[in-house]
Amino acid sequence: MYVSAPETSLRDRVATMYNKIGTVHNGDRVEVLEKQRRFLKVRTDSGQEGWIEERSLVSQEVYDAFQKLEKEGASEPVQAHGTTRAQLNMHATASREAEHLYQLKDGEKVDILKRATAEKNPPKPATASQPAAKSGPSQTKPAMQAGSQAAQAGNPANQPPATSPAKPAQPTAAKPSASAPSAVKGKEAAPPKPVMEDWDLVRSPSGHVGWVLLRMIDLDIPVEVAQYAEGQRIMGYFVLNTVQDGDKQVPQYLVLLNEPKDGLPWDYNQVRVFTWGKGHHHYETAYRERNLEGFFPVKTGHEVFGKEGDLPTFTIRKETEDGKLVDITYKLNGPIVRRVLTPQEEAAEKSRHQAAQSTRHAQKQAPAHGHKKHK
Repeated sequence: MYVSAPETSLRDRVATMYNKIGTVHNGDRVEVLEKQRRFLKVRTDSGQEGWIEERSLVSQEVYDAFQKLEKEGASEPVQAHGTTRAQLNMHATASREAEHLYQLKDGEKVDILKRATAEKNPPKPATASQPAAKSGPSQTKPAMQAGSQAAQAGNPANQPPATSPAKPAQPTAAKPSASAPSAVKGKEAAPPKPVMEDWDLVRSPSGHVGWVLLRMIDLDIPVEVAQYAEGQRIMGYFVLNTVQDGDKQVPQYLVLLNEPKDGLPWDYNQVRVFTWGKGHHHYETAYRERNLEGFFPVKTGHEVFGKEGDLPTFTIRKETEDGKLVDITYKLNGPIVRRVLTPQEEAAEKSRHQAAQSTRHAQKQAPAHGHKKHK
């Protein structure tokens, strides 16, 4: 098994009074020798033996899951750099209930690789000992009120309350008696929408990879660029290149933004390129694309474009109207951003250009029609 606590002691015995005979740290591998109540007797790789609480250890399967994340994350392009707001557990999946092994320290630097969204309080499967909930007209009014209060209590302070369904119009005639059948028999109130949370897959400086809550990571984007977010949430950023301004090199950025709320089905819905204005010595928006459904990963690089030379490029992935994911590449030439056509698009563009030239040439070569004037 493996130590999941940041640090814990080895005991010489399972008792109220015990001696500390050693210390193990997060991620250390131990061999289990014996179990007694909630304690396990273990042997470390150095050969030291002692007792440790079972809750401070995770199984080989959990360790293997994190090894798989590290292997997959090694080839993932970094979407942003950030800093933790507190000591955090790294989870094997994007869920509060998922197993955790490694920890991040408060203020630790991380690379952000992916984003996911998950339900904050997923419903737990009912057990055989739990009675099935009754529905329909037999449910009493106090019970319905209690359910409404419970739904409101589960809603965090930073989320708007769920909108209640419109009440059906009541008849103007005399009210039915208590014994009369309900006018809405068989209809049930719509269940409240689940509260969703965004998660980031991050890599620590030590190379460990795991899922943490997105809101617990502050992106390390310069404030000179972040101030142009206009209330949107910055999801990722990239340095495209640098330009010389006086005696300093200034980076130019690609920034990905999204609406400031969790649970959206896409990673970003806006792309902006900020270039440095040498005249006024501040950032300016060179390119902006809105209302798209974009997904990680976004990739950056360089490419030679004939007479234009070696230019920085970036490739975004977005969903088309027919539901397909397509990669679209752009190039940055000075303060100008243009799309890079695919070979198929270049061939089609060349064909259209040749056809237009042929049409203009045919029009010039055609004999002039009409009557000549005679003196």
